[in-house]
Order: sequence, then structure tokens, then C-alpha cells
Amino acid sequence: MEQSIEIMSKRINEILISNNPSMFLFGSVVLDDFRLGWSDIDFICLTDRIIKNEQAEELLNLRQVLLVEYPGNKYFRLFEGIMMTLKAFLNNDEDTVVYWGTSGQRITNRGVLCPFGRIELLESGRFLFGSDFRNLISCPTRKEIVDAIKNHCETIRQQRSFCDVWYLDIARCLYTLKTNKVIAKTKAGEWAIEENICPDISVMKRIVEIRKNPLELKCDEGIIRWLQTLEVSVQDFADVLEAELHAEQ
Repeated sequence: MEQSIEIMSKRINEILISNNPSMFLFGSVVLDDFRLGWSDIDFICLTDRIIKNEQAEELLNLRQVLLVEYPGNKYFRLFEGIMMTLKAFLNNDEDTVVYWGTSGQRITNRGVLCPFGRIELLESGRFLFGSDFRNLISCPTRKEIVDAIKNHCETIRQQRSFCDVWYLDIARCLYTLKTNKVIAKTKAGEWAIEENICPDISVMKRIVEIRKNPLELKCDEGIIRWLQTLEVSVQDFADVLEAELHAEQ
């Protein structure tokens, strides 16, 4: 993974060198919670100058280009983040933004970090190259954090799959509501078990076990069938989160 991070950051820097880029990692990699088979490699790259169209096109499919150059690499496809100017990011202005996500990549005109991502970046971001721009980024307000959790809760209410992911997300949201701090997903699950706040502790214990051994357990047919039975359990846990949100009002 470290070699892949070095290669990826070097290539991004080379493409954007005339724009004076700066790049940070955040998320599970810096929170010591990266699990191959589950986690992403989250990053943000901000520049002094607007990214030109030809640069954006070169960046757009860089993940796929590197996979061709390094066949069998397990990490390049996991990089997710935004590349844009620092000014537009700070002011939430329109810009040329290269976005990499789980479902693909695109060139768009706005780029933001959710409050969780901003806190991770500010508190534990890993500097890769350029200048440290974090002193220019404001920490999310309590309202921004609560609003983001409300939106996330609404999203969970509409989902019928990826129950293991939602279970840990709910635990993480509850931890943040109660402490105003951000915690890694695995530790959030363990915290929820210790605090006995899950409607069914046995479900969370098993999900934490899967989280710690995703390559081994997420391909097990018995585990796959079990995860498909958790829709009601997820919604019951979402009830706990919703009650906490109501208490916030």
C-alpha cells in the first residue's frame, strides 16, 4: 500500500506540477483502520492554479492507467478524492474538479468534503507533498456535523443493501453526536458494543469481526447470506440514531 501511495502521489504531482499542487491523505489509512477488501484510500489534492482541460483528462483515468502499468496491484483502484484549486475549495466556488469515487470518476464543477472528512483532514491528515493548507480550512460547526448526520440517516433509511457498512456508519454517527469527535469505523463498532447501544449486540460483534477480516469473511457464502438478513436490524439501529438526533433539537 505504501508503495502504491508513493507512486500515485508522484504521478498526480507530475501532472499538476505547474499548478503548485498540495496533497493529503485522510480517512481509514491515517486512522489506522484500513482493511483491504473494505476500505478506500481517501485523499484531497488542492492547487494554486485552475486545472487545465488536458490535465483533467489525464488525471481522470489515472487509476486505470496505473493498473495497466502495474498489473495485479490491489490499491490503485481504491484511491478516492478530489483535485481542484484551493481557492474554489475554501469558497465553495465552481471550478474544474476531478473526482474519483467508488463508482467511477468524472470531471465536475464543485468539490467538497463532508464534516467527517474535514475533521479527519484537520486532526490527522497525512501530508504527501506541496504546502500545508489546513490552517485555512475551518473546523465544521456543530450544526454542520448534525445536519450531515441527519442526511446520512435519511440515506440509510432508503437503503436495502450493504447492511454491514450502514451498521458501522450508524455507530460512528452516534459516537460523534455524543462526543463531537471522529472515530474510525472499527473502533466505533467496538465502542457501540462497550456502550451496549445496539438493539442486537451479537450483530455488531459479528460485523466488527468481518470488518477486521474482510478478505477472508466477506467472500464466505454463509456470511453473505447472513448479511442479506440484516435490513430490519439496520433500521432498528437507525431508530437509535434518530432518537439521538431528536434529543439534539
